[in-house]
Amino acid sequence: MGPGAPSPEPVAPSPEPVARSPVPRVRSLPWAWVAFVALAACVPFVGSSYVVGVAIYALLFSILALGLNIMTGFCGLLDLGYVGFYGIGAYAAAVFMNNFDVSFWLALPLAGALGALSGVLLGVPTLRLTGDYFAIVTFGFSELVILVTRNWTSVTHGARGFPDIHKPSLFGHEFLRYSPTAFFYLVLALFALTVFVMYRIEDSRLGRAWFAIREDEIAAESCGINLMGYKTLGFAIAAGIGGLGGAFYASFSGTLHWTAFTFSESVLILCMVVMGGLGSIPGVVLGSCLLVALQEGLRPQNLAFVLSPLGVPASAIPGELRWIVYGALLILMMRWRPAGLWPQSSVAAELSEEADEAE
Repeated sequence: MGPGAPSPEPVAPSPEPVARSPVPRVRSLPWAWVAFVALAACVPFVGSSYVVGVAIYALLFSILALGLNIMTGFCGLLDLGYVGFYGIGAYAAAVFMNNFDVSFWLALPLAGALGALSGVLLGVPTLRLTGDYFAIVTFGFSELVILVTRNWTSVTHGARGFPDIHKPSLFGHEFLRYSPTAFFYLVLALFALTVFVMYRIEDSRLGRAWFAIREDEIAAESCGINLMGYKTLGFAIAAGIGGLGGAFYASFSGTLHWTAFTFSESVLILCMVVMGGLGSIPGVVLGSCLLVALQEGLRPQNLAFVLSPLGVPASAIPGELRWIVYGALLILMMRWRPAGLWPQSSVAAELSEEADEAE
């Protein structure tokens, strides 16, 4: 450097990076769900007993669909026999309450535990199967449950059905079936609890492991995920939720018959999950409410009332019209909304990428 040249200014040393302590992620309060439950709680004040009954079935099937969503939406396993756990919980609660004089509040968790146990007993030998083979086995399980309920007459009363199931009582007041307000708030509480548990599971390590299994089992196993352990746990939790739903149904309906647990009910619950969105908690609830409302609207008596200006009698409307409509809706969904009405973001992105690659 020549004489007289300005000396360079000293450069300040860069500060050392400061280690930051990890800040736990705090989940914001789901105000939308709080508002939904609050609005649902007003239904008995503004609707008739018929409307309250429809709302009860909408919430009940939402619980069942959320349970199936664990297997189909979270783990990626096609379960065609979920109604079997529903039936096990219903008959278990009826037997506990009527034959052993157990309170409903004790029979409810016992039915859920029995459903979870049956899920483990079924899952351990069958979860090594994948794809169509697993679906066929679960279908066979649901048919086996129907055969047992029809032929084990000493316990299930066989084809005659299980009559006069005991009703729950709270603080000395027995629930009334002809005034189903108490049953409505009971199923609303079960629904809120199920949604809370589902969100806690979704954000947990367990939920992330299920999502990894759904995306790629080989990659998940290479990362150290115990496939059989996590699948069996998912099967048990889903079956336990189905058992809880069955216990409520038994007490609410007052009678049980095997025709309430046929394969068509499994298809209906699966339609709710697919239509709402695989893996999407709000989507599954939306699909359940829409299909229950559609089912009621397509009853011949209700449809004949709507079509009364055209002079269409109820006898001219087929009783199985709803299945035709369900099939048409699913075809349209697979074409225009394959991820569901309210899809999970990861599922929607994956299907969008597949569609782009196909083009």
